[in-house]
Amino acid sequence: MNATRSRDSGDYGESSIRVLKGLEPVRQRPGMYTRTESPLHIIQEVIDNSADEILSGFGTRIEVAMLPDGSVSVEDDGRGIPVGRHPEENTSAVELVFTRLHAGGKFDKKEGAAYSFSGGLHGVGVSVTNALSRRLDVTVWRDGKEHEISFAGGEVSRPLASKKAAHATGTRIRVWPDPRYFDSPVVPVDDLERLLRSKAMLLPGTEVVLRLADGTERRWRYEGGLSEFLQGAVEADPIVPLFESEGSAPEGDETFARGEGARWVLAWTEEGALARESFVNLIPTIAGGTHEAGLREGVFQAVRAFAEAHGVLPKGVRLLPEDAFARLSFVLSARVLDPQFQGQTKERLSSRDSLRLVSSMVRPALEFWLNGNPEYGRRIGELAVRQAQARTRAAQRVEKRKSSAVAILPGKLTDCESTDLGRNELFLVEGDSAGGSAKLGRDKEHQAILPLRGKVLNTWEVERDRLFANAEVHDIAVATGVDPHGPRDTVDLSGLRYGKICILADADVDGAHIQVLLLTLFFRHFPRLVEAGHVHVARPPLFRLDVPAQGRRPVRRFYCLDEAERDATIARLRDEGVRVEAIEVGRFKGLGEMTAEQLWETTMNPDTRRLLPVTLGAAGEAETVASMNMLMGRAEAPARRAWLEEHGNEVEVDV
Repeated sequence: MNATRSRDSGDYGESSIRVLKGLEPVRQRPGMYTRTESPLHIIQEVIDNSADEILSGFGTRIEVAMLPDGSVSVEDDGRGIPVGRHPEENTSAVELVFTRLHAGGKFDKKEGAAYSFSGGLHGVGVSVTNALSRRLDVTVWRDGKEHEISFAGGEVSRPLASKKAAHATGTRIRVWPDPRYFDSPVVPVDDLERLLRSKAMLLPGTEVVLRLADGTERRWRYEGGLSEFLQGAVEADPIVPLFESEGSAPEGDETFARGEGARWVLAWTEEGALARESFVNLIPTIAGGTHEAGLREGVFQAVRAFAEAHGVLPKGVRLLPEDAFARLSFVLSARVLDPQFQGQTKERLSSRDSLRLVSSMVRPALEFWLNGNPEYGRRIGELAVRQAQARTRAAQRVEKRKSSAVAILPGKLTDCESTDLGRNELFLVEGDSAGGSAKLGRDKEHQAILPLRGKVLNTWEVERDRLFANAEVHDIAVATGVDPHGPRDTVDLSGLRYGKICILADADVDGAHIQVLLLTLFFRHFPRLVEAGHVHVARPPLFRLDVPAQGRRPVRRFYCLDEAERDATIARLRDEGVRVEAIEVGRFKGLGEMTAEQLWETTMNPDTRRLLPVTLGAAGEAETVASMNMLMGRAEAPARRAWLEEHGNEVEVDV
């Protein structure tokens, strides 16, 4: 036994530690940096750079060509990428941009910097394009010269060369995507057209051209910007004229940096498909995010205030945000100094401050417009009321059982008020202290709290008829309204009282243990709830970073899930010029240490929280049962020890 363990551990030594250099991390795990269905995203990174030039006031044209050999060319008339030698790296700036991760001109956010508001803030954009391309050619027109450099496999294949040229300033980048890294090597034309059309819409007066390999050409130019685009996108006639406005933070704003804000255009229709587009610093956010949540909140507050002030709201009807938003088409373009996205592909904005930013701009502007045009306000208010009445009628079809002949709801349960199963949520919270914060911070209309005392029983090998001997398990079963069952049992879920059952435990090792015990309970004795997607895990932060005001940036606060996210956030702040010693790092000892406001903002607010649905994943049921038996079975200690010896080095443990 000892000899075997020694021999196995010998395979893990100093030579096992590998350092990935240059662009190698991208090629090793391309899915961490881009979407790998097709090369569209690596082409988008190039287009985004051209759009950022125009957004900054330089250039009026973007031309994209899909060439017969499978390459794609992107050209603009901006200032041209700098080609001189970098003062610290002793190589040309254009080479740095394409061969180094976290190198670019978008980290500099000071007044008058090259890019004050841009989407490519990760510093890995076109370097990822280069890493995942067989070949990449760059031509830069700048300072009266034409500069050319070529790359192959991410490395320089033809050094920078310059010659005199009468061409105006600009940049052309031609990309040959490497098919090894993509499910399909072909850039989808429809998606590319949609992207280019949005750039033209967001940059009024900019000419955007797409030339296809068959010689056909398509052009977009929207002098009317967002309104012109949305007018053509909605299928039905709006019930009121389109409402377009914008707002930005002024100099000296205590919450947001000067210039942060949004532009938006809104259209309410009675019928037809909705058109909804959102962007952050010209980057399409196809999965939405906190800026869309801010728009919804601002619209709702303005419509509700008008309806209440003008007697549009009938007695007994309660408006919710989705009522005012249900028949709304919109285009939203937010400007955020330091946007935080979920993942490098930037499909969803996660910056929590963006919700307050957009809602604080939208509400007063829309409220002023509605009160200035009361006939428009009444039509919109009446439409929202009809949506609320339809929602109420639908909810009444689902009877919420407050009690039954078998059991009375647990005394520790703080229930919600709503009867809408689809919106109701139950939070299983670790300890009375955290339960107190959760009760104060929750949305009492739709969120219920059930505090649990200590660690839940390991129920993996507990017989079903003995489950209710444990008070915590009994309370969970009665509160959810579903009896324990097996994977093959016929189960009646009509008594289910909450659409989401959320496990909310501390972000440390003890909290992870409680999560595992509760997941064991649901997987073993409530499998139908897992299969139906009702069980979720809430992810509270472990760290809080307070960053002092710096230049245009006001005081900021970041919440981080774990050490890795904390370190990545500090590294990004350091790249922005923040002194590391000025960052105040706090570690939450538990949920009970968080204020009600912090717990709501980070973990319970549907617009800003991180909530993971629990699924069985790729493994089959039999394999999952075997794994759980090894991990949770009382007689499986030798198997657990062997598993830890094999995989223990793969985990960083927080102790």
